Amino acid sequence: MNGIVDIVIEDARWEAFGLEPLAERACSATLAALGLGAPGFTVVLMGCDDERIATLNADFRGKPQPTNVLSWPSEERGAEEAGGEPDLPEPGDEDEPCELGDIAIAWETCAREAEEQGKPMVDHVTHLVVHGLLHCLGYDHVDEADAALMEGLEVEILASLGLSDPYSDGPA
Repeated sequence: MNGIVDIVIEDARWEAFGLEPLAERACSATLAALGLGAPGFTVVLMGCDDERIATLNADFRGKPQPTNVLSWPSEERGAEEAGGEPDLPEPGDEDEPCELGDIAIAWETCAREAEEQGKPMVDHVTHLVVHGLLHCLGYDHVDEADAALMEGLEVEILASLGLSDPYSDGPA
């Protein structure tokens, strides 16, 4: 593995889409925004279909339906207080990078959501990869304070990539 993302493609549409370079860019921007240099970290990203993510969602969350993205942090990093900053990890080194966790993303749900929201799929998937990595880093949206922190970071990171606010109702 040469980059941050260890990619697992279970649905060939992700390969043709260019998920790996998109994910490298999104993850690098996320780590940079948090003051964490990209070298020294790794995350596994699986590009799958709705059937596979529905199985994972049922197994891990008790919700037997597809979703857009799921994440599994390698360890608990969440803040102790609502709206607080999580305990960010220290980077590893080139030979033994810090493993942040695993992310799965589903083709059909992502494509449908992008179409429904009238945005390019590449923008939507970039947002979901950033979202998934933030979960691996201990951010969450369980309550309003946590959601405000996480969404604010997402908007900032996406802006650094030239993408519009995914939470805005209006045009960019």
